[in-house]
Amino acid sequence: MPVTVGPADLSFSRWDELHALLMRCFAYMAPRIDPPSSLLRMSAADLERKSRDETLLLAMGGETIAGCAFVRLEADCAYIGKMAVDADYRGQAIARRFIEAAEKLALTNGLAALELQTRIELTENHLTFAKLGFVKTREDAHEGYDRPTSITMRRMLTPPLSSPSLSAEAEAVS
Repeated sequence: MPVTVGPADLSFSRWDELHALLMRCFAYMAPRIDPPSSLLRMSAADLERKSRDETLLLAMGGETIAGCAFVRLEADCAYIGKMAVDADYRGQAIARRFIEAAEKLALTNGLAALELQTRIELTENHLTFAKLGFVKTREDAHEGYDRPTSITMRRMLTPPLSSPSLSAEAEAVS
């Protein structure tokens, strides 16, 4: 399944479907993470606005949105966020293809690293991203918390991308 960098059709208007996909994919996190995901405060219109400043990556299963990720170019890295793969499409290396597409965007823009964050409680995501070459660079606490609530992971782009299998839960990432 190919990953489209930005909707090929610039008149993409399926923001409600994209929002629903993210909400389904992130639902498993709700009872596990504190504070709640920022996605819960986002609407379909917020995702559309986000796509104006970040690159939307899409995986399509025919007419179905199988997965998505957003990539934001920063001064020293490409930040990957709101990555999700629908349960019906997991196990097809879609998340790995999102990472590869983000790598191409980063390299095209002269950036030598990818970065992402995942919640401290989602240890299966930490392991999955480590298998994809990401290393933990720091722990952070959300405002008002006196303990780490998320970790930042970074992957330098000089080593080749490995191709491990991804766990189903880890394909939905905060």
